[in-house]
Amino acid sequence: MKKETVLGVDLGGTKILIGELDQEGNILESKVYPSKVVSQVEALEQIKEVIGSYLENETLQGELIAISIDLVGRVDSEKGIWYEIHPENANEIPLADVISQQFKLPVVINNDVSSASLAEMNLGIGKKTKDFIYLNIGTGIAGRVIAAGQLLKGGHFNAGEIGHSLVGISNNVRCVCGRIDCVETFASGLGMSKEVHRLKKKFHSQLKITAHERVSGEEIINAFQKNDPLASQVVQQATKGVAELIMNLVRTSDPEAVVLGGGLINNDLFFKLVIEKLNANTMRFVTQGVRQTEIDPALIALKGCAVHAFQKRVAKEAK
Repeated sequence: MKKETVLGVDLGGTKILIGELDQEGNILESKVYPSKVVSQVEALEQIKEVIGSYLENETLQGELIAISIDLVGRVDSEKGIWYEIHPENANEIPLADVISQQFKLPVVINNDVSSASLAEMNLGIGKKTKDFIYLNIGTGIAGRVIAAGQLLKGGHFNAGEIGHSLVGISNNVRCVCGRIDCVETFASGLGMSKEVHRLKKKFHSQLKITAHERVSGEEIINAFQKNDPLASQVVQQATKGVAELIMNLVRTSDPEAVVLGGGLINNDLFFKLVIEKLNANTMRFVTQGVRQTEIDPALIALKGCAVHAFQKRVAKEAK
């Protein structure tokens, strides 16, 4: 008898990762498809296309019981509604129902950072503590607070948008949210790239800077290691911003651990610089420490999809 599995779909800005997973979060098979998330409507069509392609062309390893999708933006996981990517890109879509009707399977959806947090709760740090913060630092910055084993969602499914916090560093840049000096504008991967462009006339730099093109976090950190003055300014500013953000969150929610995920923080040097800027007195109750996630950052949200689907199935059976 085949084991029960879930088809997980992780929607990213440039790719969609889709895979078949079991209840333990093991990825049995997976495939990456290109994507371009310009609007929710276009994203929905891309999701339908890749699910259809995967089911038609790939051999399933188990008995598929559900489809589980994670998405950027505001998501009501109970009702299966995707509300928005951000305030200027809002188009309320009953995504779970739409996908379920097309593929004749139960469908659950979740925010991508919430999905990663579920993976941490069940497959990672949650095995050691039920009070922690998951902070994702990649193209953008977002996080989740888990208190007494419960993930904080908020009244409008918008809790955890902590990239829009101020941390005492000013770059006088207006964020997409409307505020000025949000930490995401200079401490995320995209923010660091924009800071390189903004400050390029103030510093001599070896970085290759082309108008309207992103400079990767890896390029900036490599230049930092070579004592590039522009890269040094951008990296030190970013890591101080992340450290201040962590300390603000620690003071707010009193966690036992802070788990850091995302492509940028997965860089060991960037992580080390953040740790060096943390105040010991502020962090004294974080008994499980500030640590990089032990789950592959590229796969953590997809693994969270499996956790979410199986939890929903168990909850439904318990009613």
